[in-house]
Amino acid sequence: MNAEQLPPSWLFPPVQPQGPRTAVTDRAPTLTADATEEACDCGFLRGIIEGTSAPVIILDTHLRYLYVNPAWSQATGVPATAFVGRKFGEVLPEVQVPDDVLIEVLADGRSREVTLTTDLDPAPGGRRLWRAVVHRLESHGQVIGVCAIGVEVSNLRQYMDDLEDAHQRLALLDAATVRVGTTLDMATTCGELADFLAPSLADVAAVAIIDDEPQDGPPLRPGVLRLRKMQLAAPPELKWHLRELSGPGPYVDFPRGSLVRRCMDSGRPWRGNMASDELFRKLVAEPDHVKVIRAAGIHSVLVAPLRTTGRSVGVVILMRAGDSAPFTDDDMLTAQGVAGRAAVSIDSARRYTHDHTMTLELQRALLSEPDSVNSSVEVATRYLPSGRSALVGGDWYDSIALPCDRTLLVMGDVMGHGFKAAVAMSQYRSVLRTVATSCLPVDAILAEADRRAARLGLDRVATCLLVLVDPETDTCTAATAGHLPPVLVRPDGDAKVLSLPAGPPIGTELGDYEVTTFSFGPGDVLLLYTDGLVEQRGVDIDDGMRALTEMGLSADGPLEQLLDTLLTQLTNGRFEDDIALLAARRRA
Repeated sequence: MNAEQLPPSWLFPPVQPQGPRTAVTDRAPTLTADATEEACDCGFLRGIIEGTSAPVIILDTHLRYLYVNPAWSQATGVPATAFVGRKFGEVLPEVQVPDDVLIEVLADGRSREVTLTTDLDPAPGGRRLWRAVVHRLESHGQVIGVCAIGVEVSNLRQYMDDLEDAHQRLALLDAATVRVGTTLDMATTCGELADFLAPSLADVAAVAIIDDEPQDGPPLRPGVLRLRKMQLAAPPELKWHLRELSGPGPYVDFPRGSLVRRCMDSGRPWRGNMASDELFRKLVAEPDHVKVIRAAGIHSVLVAPLRTTGRSVGVVILMRAGDSAPFTDDDMLTAQGVAGRAAVSIDSARRYTHDHTMTLELQRALLSEPDSVNSSVEVATRYLPSGRSALVGGDWYDSIALPCDRTLLVMGDVMGHGFKAAVAMSQYRSVLRTVATSCLPVDAILAEADRRAARLGLDRVATCLLVLVDPETDTCTAATAGHLPPVLVRPDGDAKVLSLPAGPPIGTELGDYEVTTFSFGPGDVLLLYTDGLVEQRGVDIDDGMRALTEMGLSADGPLEQLLDTLLTQLTNGRFEDDIALLAARRRA
């Protein structure tokens, strides 16, 4: 039976004429019985159904086709005559139809919505989908089947899928912002980047950066770019295969014209899905490495330059192996976004490392000079840079031998951190050494140093503590320019913080300092320190000072051991600022 054989009395049932319509605000023409019957004739309704772009199908109570309109025939590519009398799965086995829903509609007569999916004539990017409403058909009180009227929603579904992909990409970028660049250590940052990308975006992630001052390795050939290998993240089985790619040294060289070099020069990523051996040879540093890549089952590669404003600082190479899908356009955009954000962190870490190293070398050069003390005083010193959130730079100590067997002990701290603070520290230290040779009292030394530092135009002030040890009188005379007071440890273990009149930091030209004299006999130990020892985040500095006096320090053992005890018990290896320590003991 085809559509022409179906009786109009049930396929397109006539609508019974109704009485004249009474309008409230306007009047509509009244259809006569003949006009109504003509409008509801089979040919009129057939024209509407067969002219619409929405698929319309009619199934009998056994879910066999009774009718399909041209829209469904065109969508499936199957002529209408091939449907009639056959079940859904017999004609289109690849179309997924929820038969249980159709049966429920037949049973209770309540209309329902269903989704049809098919691989026929797939839309770009995925399968075609229709959303249909299913109604029960009755004739003279007898159920004769169901009718489904659908509309294609493939584009809407694709839009929703694209939107979900965009959300996932943004979520990945946000996660990278939190997880990559948590410190100012370059190696840690590169490790965080590789560990984040594998496995979130690839099976293998390798990070390498440009080393401006390589310390080892063979001389560079002309046109070759040398990168320092920083991190390789991959499952153990892939790492085992790829161990030969990295080679024994810390560097890998890429000649001009290689894929990695071109990506870094242009700042654009490169993707090679299901790459051939020829493409892999352009990627690797050595031709034999292609066999290693093949043995690992790697089939797709994505190269993303680590690029900051105007220059590349390195590169990240992503690989997929085995059953992993090739890289998509979204993957390339995501990798480029993550690499761009990571490049800023890596470049900041590299500049920090450079400044940190220079500053530390300057400090060590200044503080490594032999302590100048008289035979009556034993001195031990310690300097520890924080190496974490802040640059080193401002702390210093000194000991200066003066006439009459006297020794001037110095502890200072320049405001701020970094290379400029280290330079200012060296200038303050030189000023104090020069003024100290005049044999002035300690308050006068601070006042003169304050005046000279202000005239030098130093843009950073400094706190400073001076203690003059005089063995002839068994006393010390101290004055402070805004610095923390010293701690005196007696041979019996008694320790106390000495109270000193506060004075303004040097470099302000406000010099007005007072001295305090206290006994300092044989066996006594004096501790000078900077605030990094007692000032910790979340801990009141007074509590830190109290802990310093209550930890049971011994004045009898080696001074180096005393300093180790201080650092172990007060910081436990964790400190947020530089620490400078000086311990001095009167010899008998």
